[in-house]
This record gives sequence, structure tokens and C-alpha cells, in this order.
Amino acid sequence: MPLTDMEIRTAKPGARLVKLSDGGGLQLWIMPDGAKRWRFAYRLGGAQKLLAIGVYPATGLREAREAREEAKRLLADGQDPAFVKKVAKAAKATASANTFEAVAGELLDKKRREGKAEKTIEKLEWLLGLALPFIGNRCITEITAPEILAVLRRIEARGRHETATRLREIIGGVFRFAVATGRAQGDPTGALRGALTTPKVQHRAAIIEPKAFGGLLRALAGYDGAPETRAALELLALTFVRPGELRAAEWAAASRPARAARRGDLARASGDNRRRKVPFPLDPLGGALHVGKHRQRRLASARLRTRRNDRPRLPLGGVFDAERIRPVERRRHRTPTGACRQR
Repeated sequence: MPLTDMEIRTAKPGARLVKLSDGGGLQLWIMPDGAKRWRFAYRLGGAQKLLAIGVYPATGLREAREAREEAKRLLADGQDPAFVKKVAKAAKATASANTFEAVAGELLDKKRREGKAEKTIEKLEWLLGLALPFIGNRCITEITAPEILAVLRRIEARGRHETATRLREIIGGVFRFAVATGRAQGDPTGALRGALTTPKVQHRAAIIEPKAFGGLLRALAGYDGAPETRAALELLALTFVRPGELRAAEWAAASRPARAARRGDLARASGDNRRRKVPFPLDPLGGALHVGKHRQRRLASARLRTRRNDRPRLPLGGVFDAERIRPVERRRHRTPTGACRQR
């Protein structure tokens, strides 16, 4: 006789397992601890088997009967309902482990093991962070090109065309890594070539005339912004190092007794091991690198330029009287090109 919802609710547990039959192989097992579990009993290949359907009341009487009918359809097709359920559960677990966010995290870990710079990793994490809120929890095999384009369009709408282009390349790298590890069949970003707005590149003419270069140096000398920035600009004009090399260089690279150094000293001090054999004197800068020992000891680190949030804020050297420098207050000032900017 079929069960009713009232009978199920009022059924009491006993000292042993109690089985209530709903017909057609569907049973309600009432455990000694009071739990009520649905089971479907069937035979396949001459063997008695059981299929776990769910727990009452999370799985009600109607849902249990629907699961029974579905299991009977599988049996009619020669399939084992328990095995089909196991495969579906494994596929679901695999899909949750192969989300875009999970694969992207593995790719970042691989790049860390390869010794990529921390700044590079941070940049990749920032770019991926623009896409994760939209496709991060999706199984990577289910993400399509239109979905990725929708994410990139959001960035383009803010006028960040270069960022959108770079993000497409990063997402493509995640998909290629998934293909290499057997978790995806292809890279959908290849279909997006030409779909994004190409950023317009504005080339800057180089200064090759001596008089024009002198004008640049005079503009640097009249720069009334942060002292650190002014000294750094003057150093770049003399050393020809990359801005990143100068920012990461240490005082030891510019404190040689002869007051002359090689261009490579700043590069090696910043972690760049490439040899630079072009010598240059530091004397023309005068006091730009001269900092009293009592001032050097107050620096937060051995770097020529302290970080933006370090205190006290000190200039690179004596281009200005270091004792008269005060913490830079929030103000408007002019850059060497005459454009105003807000500090």
C-alpha cells in the first residue's frame, strides 16, 4: 500500500531499522537515531542492489517517487542507476575543481615556480581579478567566446582598451594551460581576434637636438614637484638606466669614493645582472647624490628612493637643502611640461 505524507511524518524509530514500503521497490528506512532515508531496491544481472535517493524531509514523497521512475527507465535501457548516479557525482566534482578560477590559480602557481617577478604575478592577479567575478566559478569547458567578450566589453566601456586587450591574452593563456592539462578542448579567445577596439598608439618624438635637450634639462631644474621626482629625473638624464632600475637601486651603487660609477652599478643594485660597460661620472650632478650620514640613517631602506608611503619622505639628495624640506602637503603644482596635476 502506498505511503502517505502523514504516515511518514508520524512514523517513529525503533530499536532496529524499520522499513516502510511505498511499492515498486521504493522504501523508507527509519534509522534507530530517527533519520528517515529513501532507498530504491532493484535487481540487475541477478544481483540485489540498492539506490540511495535522499533523506526525508529534504527529499519529499513526490521527489522520491520521481527518482524511482527515473531509475526504472534506466533499468529498462540496461543501465545501472547506482552507477549512473556515481558517474554524475564524479563529473560534478570534476567540474567544480576545473573552474576558471581554479585553473587560473594553478597557472599563477606555475609562474611563481618559474621564478617570475612578484610584480609580474601581482599584475596577472589584478588582470584576472577583472574577469573572476563573472566567469571565475564557471566550469572552464562551459565558457564560450561570447561570455568572454561580454567581460571584455565591460572594460572597454570604461575606455580601457589596452587593458581589455591584455586581459584577452591572459584569459587565453589560462585556456591554453587547461588544454595542456587535459581539462579543456580549445581556446575560445582565438575567435575574439578583431572583436575588440584596437587602442590608438601615440608616438612621442625623441629629442635629438642639443638645444632642445638643454631645454629639457632646464625644465627639469625648474620642476617644483616632489624633490624625489626632480632628483630622479636628473639622475635618469645622466645615467640612462631604466626607471625601474633607478627606483630599485641602492645607495651603495652611488657612494663610491671616486664619485664615479658604471651604469651597471645601478642596474646590478636593482637586481639586474646584465653587464653594462658604459662608464659615466656622477660629478656633473653635484650634490644630487650627496646625503649626510645622519640623513641616510633616517632612510626607511637602502634604496635611493623610498617608497611612496615610507616616512620620513626624503629626496634623493642635495639638489635641495635637505634640512629645509618639509613633508609635501597636498597641493597643485606644475610638471616640466607645464601641465597641472593634483598631488
